[in-house]
Amino acid sequence: MGTITTKDGTEIFYKDWGTGQPIVFHHGWPLSADDWDNQMMFFLNQGYRVIAHDRRGHGRSSQTATGNEMDTYAADVAELTDKLDLKDAVHIGHSTGGGEVARYVARARKGRVAKAVLVSAVPPIMLKTEKNPGGLPLEVFDGFRAALVANRAQFYVDVPAGPFYGFNRPGVKVYQGVIDNWWRQGMIGGAKAHYDCIKAFSETDFTEDLKAIDVPVLVLHGDDDQIVPYADSAPLTVKLLKNGTLKTYPGFPHGMLTTHADVINPDILAFVRS
Repeated sequence: MGTITTKDGTEIFYKDWGTGQPIVFHHGWPLSADDWDNQMMFFLNQGYRVIAHDRRGHGRSSQTATGNEMDTYAADVAELTDKLDLKDAVHIGHSTGGGEVARYVARARKGRVAKAVLVSAVPPIMLKTEKNPGGLPLEVFDGFRAALVANRAQFYVDVPAGPFYGFNRPGVKVYQGVIDNWWRQGMIGGAKAHYDCIKAFSETDFTEDLKAIDVPVLVLHGDDDQIVPYADSAPLTVKLLKNGTLKTYPGFPHGMLTTHADVINPDILAFVRS
């Protein structure tokens, strides 16, 4: 574990375990590298070098008041991968982290990236616009911002206890520890950065990024995702990629990397090895 200091003075925390081909994990909002504990242990035990960072404003990285948007997020990743001199890496992003992966991979120097995986990811764009009529209205994200400002601690209970993991669905087993861990990760980060990031994950258009990506990309999404609705995300993303593969999981929630790690991890491993 360590930190790098970016060109604008931001400290980015990261974990770096093992040897072999590097796999870089990019977390969702408002979480941290800890959200990848299961996957990092799984792939470490498969012989890979596993790396996960806390996005600026999240986790143990600097609680930045500026730079909380996708261009800077991707630039931070570029600085990290340069510092660690990663070559032929696989970049895996969940939710907001999927957007970060799309922007970084589209701009990465040749030889840095071998493959990418987008899991329950926000591309192409979440917001409803004239070009994206199936998106979510701005009022949804305004509601997120209002809830964060009014009572961030309670908001960070309500999200994981409800739609994030599908714990609001009838008959679903609820894991209190998972809810508590989501809250713990969220509350470590900075309120201002988290507030700004809502705009970053909802309004950023990744269409041109997806078109520019040349490496193979695996797109994984559950069709009961209540955070990033399936119909306006994964199928549209695959159509924009030069070399994309879509795998849909019936009934799986947004946080399926946690609730169904036993299914998702082997599927990612098969893609990485292919």
